[in-house]
Amino acid sequence: MKAKANIIPAIGELIQIASNKAQYPDYNNKHGEKAKFGWYRYNTRFGIPVYDGDGNLERYNIFSTRMLVRCDEDGKLYLYDLVRTKKETSKPHEQ
Repeated sequence: MKAKANIIPAIGELIQIASNKAQYPDYNNKHGEKAKFGWYRYNTRFGIPVYDGDGNLERYNIFSTRMLVRCDEDGKLYLYDLVRTKKETSKPHEQ
């Protein structure tokens, strides 16, 4: 998904603003040794700028996503994937 590729430089900020942390086990040992200490999932949001033909900022497309983070034996957390990435369809407030 293009939205995922565009947010790679902002991973640190996505983690800082993430909310609704929830811990999940590795159900049915699906990931084996890679995730034997389970997963965390966080909700987060990000915006991707949209420019007009002249290169002027026109608006931001806002997305919500769920970060899947793997827990390691040493206590470190590793970003594994961004899942359920959806473009928010609400219209911006007009002034």
